[in-house]
Amino acid sequence: MSDELRRIVAIDDPYLLLREVTTRLADAQQEVTELARLRRRVVQDLHAQGLSYAQIAAKAGLSRGRIHQIRHTGPAPEGAFLGRGNVTVATPLRRDDERGRTVVAVDDVSSGKRLEELARSYGLDVTSEHVPVTGAIDLDRDGLVVVCGPRMSQEMWDTYAQDPVLAWERAEDGLWTVVDRKTGLVHRSGQDSAPARSYDVGYLGRLPRPDGQGTLLAIAGIHTQGSLGVVQLLTNDLNTLWGQVGDQRFSTLVGVEYDPDTSEPLSAELLCPLYRHDEETSV
Repeated sequence: MSDELRRIVAIDDPYLLLREVTTRLADAQQEVTELARLRRRVVQDLHAQGLSYAQIAAKAGLSRGRIHQIRHTGPAPEGAFLGRGNVTVATPLRRDDERGRTVVAVDDVSSGKRLEELARSYGLDVTSEHVPVTGAIDLDRDGLVVVCGPRMSQEMWDTYAQDPVLAWERAEDGLWTVVDRKTGLVHRSGQDSAPARSYDVGYLGRLPRPDGQGTLLAIAGIHTQGSLGVVQLLTNDLNTLWGQVGDQRFSTLVGVEYDPDTSEPLSAELLCPLYRHDEETSV
């Protein structure tokens, strides 16, 4: 019996005991889920290196059938791209100056809900919150996925500024662009071009937290359709993205063609490589 279990068993107050047991069970379930994800990842990695299931089983002291079962059951390793255990999805609130009230954009709501559904499909616990209109948000937390551009939050502006390759910049006409420092390309939304078209640019990156003790996943579009396109890319290609960058720091841009009537993405494709930040510090 562990020390923690001994502590809980010794509690006399039945209400405190009930609360402590419930909390511990939730924590234990998260731990079991993440251990199962890690175990499946190890088997998949070893198999990808050329080892047969029989060889893995022999070296691990398990049966071949057990190894094969681990490989095909349990939470998929790529879920860790979004986080581990509990994931918090944050989307922005906006100020409607004309009506003098706080609102949410429909596209932001859709992005948040789809990210929550994606995370749950990988066995992750999910909570949601809003970035207030002030932009103030505590980024020094594990498991954060923030759908918010730099102009809406000073905290996010400072976070995007840590990207060594892709930079949010205002063009001479005052409109937002994203500049690829490696290629020199300036990416602009189709809404802001002449003639205008139903095209936007989305940003996806894993960036350092302000406290330096971890990372957060940052998503933003030049307009809201760009964020929706990033979420579609994650939904369709999470396994590929995980295979390329794992849980390392990176960033990339997504070109999004969308339906002008519904804002729904019609296609979402990478505009540049997935830049690994540990390889791009000299850019």
